[in-house]
Amino acid sequence: MFELLDGKTLSIQIKNEIATEVRNLMADGYRTPHLAAVIVGNDGASQTYVANKEKSSHEVGFTSSVYRYPESTSEKDLLEAIEFLNNDPEIDGFIVQLPLPKHINEQHIIDAISPDKDVDGFTAINVGRMVLGEDAFVPATPMGICTLLKRYGIETCGKHCVVIGRSNIVGTPVANLLSRKGFDCTVTLCHSRTKNLAELTRSADILIVAIGKPEFVTAEMVKEGAVVIDVGIHRIPDESRKSGYRIIGDVKHDEVDKLCSWVTPVPGGVGPLTIISLLENTMKAYKKNLNIK
Repeated sequence: MFELLDGKTLSIQIKNEIATEVRNLMADGYRTPHLAAVIVGNDGASQTYVANKEKSSHEVGFTSSVYRYPESTSEKDLLEAIEFLNNDPEIDGFIVQLPLPKHINEQHIIDAISPDKDVDGFTAINVGRMVLGEDAFVPATPMGICTLLKRYGIETCGKHCVVIGRSNIVGTPVANLLSRKGFDCTVTLCHSRTKNLAELTRSADILIVAIGKPEFVTAEMVKEGAVVIDVGIHRIPDESRKSGYRIIGDVKHDEVDKLCSWVTPVPGGVGPLTIISLLENTMKAYKKNLNIK
């Protein structure tokens, strides 16, 4: 019988821990941590994520600011906005919500963010620090996966971890993090062009699926007793639901779950820990900014 890696419940617990720390710091005379977000255009998923970020920020006692710009905003104007945020001492960390409109070069924008305020962990300096095992802001989803494994006491030392998906946002960084001291996994990084993929995934003690394809991983790809972490999230039309849709992941859970020792649900697994990681990174930036030990 499998057990759930319940990100929703864990996220509430960690939020309470952060909120307590914020209250204690305010009692000592410090200001509240300040997290900002920049959003360009009207992408629905981006709007939802930023709204959830605002809600979570307020729940833990952070100040939250959102800078909204129209779809037509030029790259030059956006770079000026980032420069303003970089230089505002009252803002501890900020994110630029992706994707950006096609006329804006995302890498130019990411590169303009101060590494000290890059709480998404996307700048080349933070990525380089992470790869070298130095102190860095780690991207939110990989950090959330690591938090799930740690907090649930999943044994990782010497285990074979297979990661499906090589994006710079999830697959590549989580493969790097889990190979490091403290986790000590032996990691195999796979992708859509990997040969004999099912043979590799069946050897995994820990299988992390971030390939972005609905129900890609089926029962014949998973060994019995594996820990399976499903990073995917897809909205599928379903007329039987009041909402008109249902949410599924990259794993075919009705087949796979019964083989697992631990598995993340979708939704309610990795997703809630992503925003928690953003809050934790902001707290870290805030303490550095105010030189709080």
